[in-house]
Amino acid sequence: MSDESDAANNQPAGYVPPAVWTWDKANGGQFAHINRPVSGATHDKALPVGKHPLQLYSLGTPNGVKVTIMLEELLAAGHRGAEYDAWLIKIADGDQFSSGFVAVNPNSKIPALMDHSTNPPTRVFESGSILFYLAEKFGAFLPTEHRKRTETMNWLMWQMGSAPFVGGGFGHFYAYAPFKMEYPINRFAMETKRQLHVLDTHLADNEYMVGDEYTIADIAIWTWYGAILREAYGAQEFLSVHEYVHLNRWVDAIAARDAVKRGRKVNRTFGPPETQLAERHDASDFDDDNSAATPPG
Repeated sequence: MSDESDAANNQPAGYVPPAVWTWDKANGGQFAHINRPVSGATHDKALPVGKHPLQLYSLGTPNGVKVTIMLEELLAAGHRGAEYDAWLIKIADGDQFSSGFVAVNPNSKIPALMDHSTNPPTRVFESGSILFYLAEKFGAFLPTEHRKRTETMNWLMWQMGSAPFVGGGFGHFYAYAPFKMEYPINRFAMETKRQLHVLDTHLADNEYMVGDEYTIADIAIWTWYGAILREAYGAQEFLSVHEYVHLNRWVDAIAARDAVKRGRKVNRTFGPPETQLAERHDASDFDDDNSAATPPG
């Protein structure tokens, strides 16, 4: 780490980390107004509860889309108990800091799930945990054979540990930071491309992440790395994503699944109107011509 002797080379010039960090609310960046160094609720507000056993509180980010794709895949596979209400959490407005949301996820991050089919209801938070919970609950998209099951969990945990370098690292400094900085962009671009190469190399010999079987590992990885290859951060040319032939093949194959097409729309409030479904409370919501409208409240 730079010290005072070369502080002139720091950004900003002359900056030296203080002995004790203090919170500067005006620290810049697209999400500075909602980031804070403490946890807990900022206001009292109960979460809505719909008619279905599974109540999802989320937003159409890669982590949120993991769960809606999983639920749509379960329904497509005939698991009627996977019917769900998907409520929109507007993170830019601080919905995740309501007392109701914090009670479901003390970490104040989407997605969060309440399973009302149990007594008392079961809270589930962290997207990987929700995928695993649903896979076990319905006996689907998680192999029972020892080696395949372990490999599925290997890749699920790989995604959970790797994606923060892509989103919080590369994505932040390339797209959201208040100004462009060469060092962090280069550092996280290198790591992002390394991860893309890991996936491309693996998929050269495998149809899906676990051989020929579609699993929760595919769902978790596709939402992040499919986005990187197609739209996220406007960085596709910068990262030369066309180089990853096998990964591109897999991304297209997952995107073509009907359940994925539906799931990726849910709680999405950006992009072309036809790609958005702000909230989902019934399968017929996908047929509603006004599906892109922001829900009341």
